[in-house]
Amino acid sequence: MRDTLLIALYAFAGAAVTGLTGAAALRLLRRRSLTVSLAVVAAVGVGGVLTGTLAVAWAMFLSPHDLTVVTTVVAMAAVVSLATALILGRWVVARSRELAMAARSFGDGGDFAAPEAPATAELAEVSRELAATSARLAESRERERLLETSRRELVAWISHDLRTPLAGLRAMAEALEDGVADDPDRYLKQIRTEVERLDGMVGDLFELSRIHAGTLPLVPSRISLYDLVGDALAGAGPLAHAHGVRLVGDRVAPVPVEVDAKEMSRVLGNLLVNAIRRTPADGTVAVAAEPSADGVVLSVTDGCGGIPEEDLPRVFDTGWRGTDARTPPAGAGLGLAIVRGIVEAHRGRATVHNIPGGCRFEVTLPAAP
Repeated sequence: MRDTLLIALYAFAGAAVTGLTGAAALRLLRRRSLTVSLAVVAAVGVGGVLTGTLAVAWAMFLSPHDLTVVTTVVAMAAVVSLATALILGRWVVARSRELAMAARSFGDGGDFAAPEAPATAELAEVSRELAATSARLAESRERERLLETSRRELVAWISHDLRTPLAGLRAMAEALEDGVADDPDRYLKQIRTEVERLDGMVGDLFELSRIHAGTLPLVPSRISLYDLVGDALAGAGPLAHAHGVRLVGDRVAPVPVEVDAKEMSRVLGNLLVNAIRRTPADGTVAVAAEPSADGVVLSVTDGCGGIPEEDLPRVFDTGWRGTDARTPPAGAGLGLAIVRGIVEAHRGRATVHNIPGGCRFEVTLPAAP
């Protein structure tokens, strides 16, 4: 028992010396290739056995013949271990380089394509994460492209919508100044109308800028949708009468919501004005509000004839006005973008879909507690 214990102690001491030497080597070579590290680990394993054997032999526990046999076996094991470590290291390094080359492609603006060669579980996990990151980057680039396109369209349309009334205001002002206006009162009334329209456009731009900056001030209060819809219908009544459009609001449940009454009135007003202007004379614009599984759904249905399917995803984009909306009173394409911004600021969502003869805009809001 005593000899066995001594053999174990000598073997452990020899292996410990080899292990400490290997740890120091790994620390010095930590920035080198993985192949070198694997070779060091294999050498530590075999060297530990050899060092322990020599320590035991030095303590006279092994005969010279037995020492020769053990040393030869350990030497052969060392050759095989080092060769295996080198092969494994070169294979892992090759897979890592392939993964790095594939990752470089989506870093330069392309899409990530995972290497087809088999890899370790860790490298396969890294490859899956890179593929997911590449997909998110592609979506982000597409959103950025669409936003940039929307900004350019907005600048172009705003410039056009500002230039037209400003040219008219200049012409009327010059006519009044030169005394050639045959009906000065009519000119003054038209000037006031154009100024109010320009003021509304500037107000929309300011509101949209606050929405995009996340600085839209909200003062939520508990209010019934019945009252909110009633006020909006009363405000849109004169415009509907002028266009010969009927307003219907008989499917409005008195459901309470916690919203900023002023901002939600603007949402309803924008939706109603948009629906009235798009609905032909003798048409109907219907407003409904009812509870749902997601909260409360407020809808505005018009008789515009529908929106092309390819345009539906862009309806709420800033500056979008459709292919048949290039002149006033279509506006600058800000109303629906403001609707979406205000609704999302209330943790809700705004959607649109076609129905027979028209389309329905729906605003989903969280129900009041």
